[in-house]
Amino acid sequence: MVERETQKGIIIGHKGTAIKRVGAEARIDLERFFGKKIFIELYVKVNKDWRSNSNQLKRFGYKD
Repeated sequence: MVERETQKGIIIGHKGTAIKRVGAEARIDLERFFGKKIFIELYVKVNKDWRSNSNQLKRFGYKD
């Protein structure tokens, strides 16, 4: 989740390399943990001012 469209490209990286690396490493960890093959679908969503929204912060586990 990012606040601006310009941040989206930073997270995805050139030709998707950054998000691909994150997904591959997460998949390896999850497969070890669960002991089976895992499929991960990653995406980056733009949501203006989500860091100022208490409901969004709760949803991501930042507030009780």
